[in-house]
Amino acid sequence: MGSSEKGLSLCVRSLRKAYDGVTAVDGIDMEASAGECFGLLGPNGAGKTTTLEICEGLLAADAGTVELFGMRWDEHAAEMRQRLGIQLQDTQLSEKLTVEETLALFRSFYRRGPSVSAIIQTAQLEEKRRGRVGQLSGGQKQRLAMACALVGDPDLLFLDEPTTGLDPQARRQVWDLIAGFKTAGRSIILTTHYMEEAERLCDRVAIMDHGKIIALGTPRELIRGTGSDHFVEFAVEGASRSCDMAGLEKLEGVLTVHSENGICRLQVTEPHLAVPALLAELERRSVKLTELRTRSATLEDVFVSLTGRRLRDDN
Repeated sequence: MGSSEKGLSLCVRSLRKAYDGVTAVDGIDMEASAGECFGLLGPNGAGKTTTLEICEGLLAADAGTVELFGMRWDEHAAEMRQRLGIQLQDTQLSEKLTVEETLALFRSFYRRGPSVSAIIQTAQLEEKRRGRVGQLSGGQKQRLAMACALVGDPDLLFLDEPTTGLDPQARRQVWDLIAGFKTAGRSIILTTHYMEEAERLCDRVAIMDHGKIIALGTPRELIRGTGSDHFVEFAVEGASRSCDMAGLEKLEGVLTVHSENGICRLQVTEPHLAVPALLAELERRSVKLTELRTRSATLEDVFVSLTGRRLRDDN
């Protein structure tokens, strides 16, 4: 079914791409609607960037179809480019140009869009309007790169790892830009390996690994699919004791037990039952706690439950 029939901004079917015999994208399906932020979440090498580059018309697929607003790259490329905004994983801009000159150049490529002054204000770059790109901080460069993606007033925005390498404050400034774009009813396709970013920004998430989508749904649906919304994590005195898991999975409310780097992690259904049971068991064993905390499950836990490893193990 075409994306135009379903009112979709993006419709991908059976997409495949290989490099030198290595499959980067392995038959994935996904779609996004107007006003939706759709996230591709996964470790480096999962196939996220390759998928985005095919959707953006920068790379040809080996098989499968991509439709944007019911159009395809081989038939409507010029019209599609007018409706897209793209921020690449590593945007290279001329360091000699000023912020204002850079945005004026990008604005000239589009038939419609806000004024350069308006987009500078949106990106919170007023104080750097006449500053050269080469003099900007990392966060300012990322906001400028996103501003370049927004100058054509796009209906669909592609963002590939938009906050990688930024400090927390700069990351939240970029998040605010993304949230503002979404509020205007436009669509966003976002790749990231930051769990907090996906949970905060995305309406739905596809978790990718080895070129395949291994889970798809809202962040809350995916987290509920792990069987538990809560974790209890603790450490004990003595390195040898930190790995003594025997019998903990039998405690009331405990689903699974896992140890990593001296921290024991219990996946639990009811923390108010599991914590007292754990404390009583440790007291029975005469083991002294050095750390104890409870937390809600995250998309990181979803990935671990599906693959047995962490999203950012490879970084």
